[in-house]
Amino acid sequence: MTSAHHAAVGPDAGTGPDPARINEVGEGAKRIQDAVEQVIEGKPEVARLALVVLLAEGHLLIEDVPGVGKTMLSKALARAIDCSVRRVQFTPDLLPSDITGVSVYNQETRDFEFRPGGVFANIVVGDEINRASPKTQSAMLECMEERQVTVDGTTYALAAPFLVIATQNPIEMEGTYALPEAQRDRFMARVSMGYPVKSAEIAMLASHTATNPLAELQPVSDAEEVRRLIESVMTVHVSEAVQRHAVGISDATRTSRELRLGASPRATLHLVRAAKASAALDGRDFVIPDDLLRLAPDVLTHRLVPTVEAAASGRSAREILTDLLAQVPIHGD
Repeated sequence: MTSAHHAAVGPDAGTGPDPARINEVGEGAKRIQDAVEQVIEGKPEVARLALVVLLAEGHLLIEDVPGVGKTMLSKALARAIDCSVRRVQFTPDLLPSDITGVSVYNQETRDFEFRPGGVFANIVVGDEINRASPKTQSAMLECMEERQVTVDGTTYALAAPFLVIATQNPIEMEGTYALPEAQRDRFMARVSMGYPVKSAEIAMLASHTATNPLAELQPVSDAEEVRRLIESVMTVHVSEAVQRHAVGISDATRTSRELRLGASPRATLHLVRAAKASAALDGRDFVIPDDLLRLAPDVLTHRLVPTVEAAASGRSAREILTDLLAQVPIHGD
């Protein structure tokens, strides 16, 4: 975790909130979300969460069955903000160097030259991340956390904005490796696309069979503006009471008898950063407890592991968290 990220959580981050800059975040984000929704119909909450994660400098995990638009969402977001995008198809034979890049000896210059891997883009779409071997999955860790890649002792920075959108199929499907806890913890949020409602699916049949809406999507922003919006989000104020509430939520998951693994300190940090982005999208320059409660299921659920007894009695991590959220005192007292 970089010191800049720690600093961003405190109320004194940056130069303090500027209403004009916060308004700019709301307007810019709305443009991008509207563009994404031209392609992903009937899923406004999914498009919004992807934007929250982008502006909070996190990474997004999309878990669902094939064919519900996971990759389409990633491509639509990249097209809307006119950023570089690379797709990495995770397969059992994918090597760590395919992701990070490799140094190759050039006979003419008599020197090694670096050939960047699939992670060198503003938006990296990791398709079916849980089909790769654990060794290759772990190669993503440094990239996601440090926003840099080290190959043969040389470190290469990844350009901002940098967002990994990884898709994974449900664990029950054949040929999948469960993502280890450390890897899941690197993702700020997990979302499930779900099947579209009937009206949206009918609209999709009408629009997608005649033309490809992705091809018609025009950029409404660029990397420079997104970097500016991210800086504005960092200035959003988080009061001590709200910080206490965030810690209270995480602490409740750690002491719950129904959970074998609760939320990590990184999870608390992710929750607060996501809440800052969400507040800015709503035009506020300060975080309220409702921001935390609204985002907690998407930010925390994928990190929680129910006990064997809880799982046997049919209790999901999301249900357990919902009950805990109702019990945490609002002011963290």
